[in-house]
Amino acid sequence: MPWQSVRILVDSKQAEPLSDALMEAGALSVSLEDADAGTVDETPLFGEPDHPTAELWPHSIAMVLLEADADVAAVLAAAAEQAGIPAPAEYTVETVAEQDWVRLTQAQFDPIPISPRLWIVPTWHDAPDNRAINLKLDPGLAFGTGSHPTTRLCLRWLDENLKGGETLLDYGCGSGILAIAAAKLGAARVDGVDIDAQAVTASRDNAELNGVTARFCLPGELAPGQYDVVVANILTNPLKGMAPLLAGRVRPRGQLVLSGILAEQAEDVMKVYRDWFVFDSPEIDEGWVRLAGVKP
Repeated sequence: MPWQSVRILVDSKQAEPLSDALMEAGALSVSLEDADAGTVDETPLFGEPDHPTAELWPHSIAMVLLEADADVAAVLAAAAEQAGIPAPAEYTVETVAEQDWVRLTQAQFDPIPISPRLWIVPTWHDAPDNRAINLKLDPGLAFGTGSHPTTRLCLRWLDENLKGGETLLDYGCGSGILAIAAAKLGAARVDGVDIDAQAVTASRDNAELNGVTARFCLPGELAPGQYDVVVANILTNPLKGMAPLLAGRVRPRGQLVLSGILAEQAEDVMKVYRDWFVFDSPEIDEGWVRLAGVKP
């Protein structure tokens, strides 16, 4: 049976009340996305240690799934009335055909080559090269499947620079992919931190799946101490706000790796961190940047 997918642009104050009202008006599901994703105005959904009360995105997209025979205009009008806001005047509707969603999702995730010796392999695939270091990882609730340029940039840095025996902190660990890769590449001690409890759980599950030892926790649970390497693949604004925190976690002569930064934002980020680090030239992949610096 097909469905209807409705796309509505809403502001941050309307997004949650309208979402709740749409579910009560008969929507099968409602999801919110950042309308500015992929631009300089992209913002994180969750708060960071120095910004714990972050709101929803200023411009959100509500994606609404309705039955095939639902009256879209009537559903939107009823939901808007209940939420106490004007009915959306502009929206788009697409037909979503019935599919085998499990197979369709799996088909979108093939093994990803990071380097000649490092691969990311979904659990439903055989490893293309059994002699390589294969990271077993399935898409899930936490960010970081290896398909995004920022994740690839960080993985390549780890592959090229870890010699074995390092201590490493993955700040904003998401799925745990960077921490797990570091452990497989020979890091002696690996810790991961995320403000999202679901990410911490996902990271622990993924570490177990890959047979590596890594510790994951919420920020307040991380023990004091410094590391040989600190990796943070987040977004520009939280990276700038957390500069003293991250710098304090890197030992003298240690290394800092930052990503989640658009190319035009790289210089601003380096300016914030130059009191502590000397940076190499930025590495770019599809408009995203990785910065790597050494703490003198």
